[in-house]
Amino acid sequence: MANLGPQIAIITDDPGWHGRELVNALAQHGLGARYVSLTECQFRFEDSGRPVSMPGFEDYYPIGVFVRGVPGGTLEQVILRLDILHALSYMGIVVYNEPRSIERTVDKAMTTLLLKQAGLPTPSTWVFESIAEAQSLCNSEIASGRSLVMKPLFGSQGLGIHRVSKDTPLVHDEKFAGVYYLQSFVERSKSEWSDIRVFVIDGQSIAAMHRHGNSWITNRAQGARCENLPLDKPLTELAEAAVRAVDINYAGVDLIVDKDGKLQIIEVNSIPAWWGLQSVTDFNLAARIIDDFVSKIAGSQPLTSQS
Repeated sequence: MANLGPQIAIITDDPGWHGRELVNALAQHGLGARYVSLTECQFRFEDSGRPVSMPGFEDYYPIGVFVRGVPGGTLEQVILRLDILHALSYMGIVVYNEPRSIERTVDKAMTTLLLKQAGLPTPSTWVFESIAEAQSLCNSEIASGRSLVMKPLFGSQGLGIHRVSKDTPLVHDEKFAGVYYLQSFVERSKSEWSDIRVFVIDGQSIAAMHRHGNSWITNRAQGARCENLPLDKPLTELAEAAVRAVDINYAGVDLIVDKDGKLQIIEVNSIPAWWGLQSVTDFNLAARIIDDFVSKIAGSQPLTSQS
């Protein structure tokens, strides 16, 4: 391959450890990479020239685009950024994960719908715009001795989630943007706060961990302690079924063992972090992800730069 510069665009505004891991893994395949922010990408619909403008790729398009982050913004900004990814995909460039997969999983309501339609175990969930209906549901659940978790429709890493109980009322905050996504709080089978993250690549579960938190929020970004968890058949099959339901290349599937000892799927993450899982896994996760990414590029086109 002629060395024309970076062949892969890594979409991120904060490369950090994950970005370095991806660059190193790509180098093992002889591929160079450049970090690109979607905020700097543009459409140029002119009579001649290329419709998508990307910094660092002025003379040719990347042969593959790895999406490590989609920055938030106004509705119009987010739609434009996803449109850029869609355009690149329509042009035959491998975008990983695919933009439609990202849309399905970044939207918690759509993820829940797809999991429920597939008949997979996930907590009862309600989504309202009406404050009155949300409050009525909360009152009914609390009166029955249950509590709820309120989450931003678009959010990650446990940020902004709120437990609604007799001691903690429903909140009305701009981060929820007028939408009340309410999910039954899953009582754990043990007294400790823990959940499970399973990493699935190309339809196969490859690693898992227990996350032990100091509170009911057990995301590693919120300080949870990670512990390796050997994969067994029930865990593997359920995580893989969740990934099939949302149709995604790779994902982090979050599950909780409920008080009856049954697994409940909580979320499917399309842009998962894996620093915590890597710390308790004895093989390189970025290498596995990039192996799959590169195989999809090779299956779609020759490994040559596009004009």
